[in-house]
Amino acid sequence: QVQLVESGGGLVQAGGSLRLSCAASERLDIFNRVGWYRQAPGNQRELVASITSSGSTNYADSVKGRFTISRDSAKNTVYLQMISLKPEDTAVYYCKAHGIYINYWGQGTQVTVSS
Repeated sequence: QVQLVESGGGLVQAGGSLRLSCAASERLDIFNRVGWYRQAPGNQRELVASITSSGSTNYADSVKGRFTISRDSAKNTVYLQMISLKPEDTAVYYCKAHGIYINYWGQGTQVTVSS
């Protein structure tokens, strides 16, 4: 059973930065893609950023230029560097790994941006 553990969330003021980590229990190269999603209260879960096994990245328009997704295969970890945070970035952030037949989710980490 693949496990994903997110960390790095917290409370930060607007304009601040955070780096989220998603540590996988398996090698990252077994996943087609790993993505960061977020869900704010009352909203649907949405894709924030993703990175493929070949390193191609994709970002939601709302975070382009502020968030950067990266991976460290040696550590089986995917990161989400977030800068210039805004109150509307407040949400629970989840990591999702896309396997060949099944997808895996982490438990989420709370990010709160105060104005």
